[in-house]
Amino acid sequence: MKFAPFRKIHRGGVRGVAKSSQPRHARFVKIHKAIITAAGKDQRSLPLQTLVDRDGVPKSALAILAEEICGAGIEEIAVIISPGTEKSYVANAGPHARRMHFIVQPKPLGYGHAVHCAAEFTGNDPFLLMMGDHLHISRTGKSCAQQLIETAHSEKCAVSAVQATHERMLPHYGCVGGHRVPGRERLYEVEAVIEKPTPTEAEQLLAVPGLRAGRYLCFFGLHVLTPAIMGILARHLAAPPVAGNTGLSSALAELVRYERYLAHELEGSRHDIGQRYGLLNAQLALALTGKDRDEVLTQIVELLALPQA
Repeated sequence: MKFAPFRKIHRGGVRGVAKSSQPRHARFVKIHKAIITAAGKDQRSLPLQTLVDRDGVPKSALAILAEEICGAGIEEIAVIISPGTEKSYVANAGPHARRMHFIVQPKPLGYGHAVHCAAEFTGNDPFLLMMGDHLHISRTGKSCAQQLIETAHSEKCAVSAVQATHERMLPHYGCVGGHRVPGRERLYEVEAVIEKPTPTEAEQLLAVPGLRAGRYLCFFGLHVLTPAIMGILARHLAAPPVAGNTGLSSALAELVRYERYLAHELEGSRHDIGQRYGLLNAQLALALTGKDRDEVLTQIVELLALPQA
């Protein structure tokens, strides 16, 4: 399959989008588009960091994400970047640049705005959404992206990847509450979404039957979303600013009222490379699931055996 050279799409304001008329069980077409967000002030340099992938080859985090996306059968990728970073991203995308559309977020107006910058790119299609500072390590033969896409196709609705997370990590993630789908051990019907909830909010509004005490379903950095989310984001962004109403989580909280929306606890782990030691943890996780696992374990044991200064 041939792809055109990369394109830059510059977006400024917010276009109004008509309220979605999509029914709760609308036809769900094949997912062939993905978005990677990488324009945040504390995020923009992280996808350019180099790690040694599971095949032993040094790659940027951006390239590792692109490989996961392409391996899941997706043909086009939009990367949301900040002004002046295009050349760096093209260089670090390597051969994947030919699949990529580099979309500039003109001003740092938040995560919801960054996602909406790709509204023209996604059009009326469902899409995969990934964060440029999160890497995912699958515990199965299928990548985390592939697991999520297969769930979206089979259930024919929007679905977010989640991970059971200790309450001490709540200040770092969006969180969902709901109930388990009958007969599906790791699939949940979403009833509420809150961005970075307090422990009290989580206990009162986000407790999920069956999870261990003190653990909640927090976002994993992977979503498959329907076109309706772009309409909701457009409406939020065009309205007078309201605290907590311009992010993706607030839009997802509204999506619950219009469409069926699920959360899937994937068989894998997320690694936020923006966290303290996050890049180190991601590198270890990649190395320990790769072809050089035994060599890496030997080196770790040798390091641990060294006397402390």
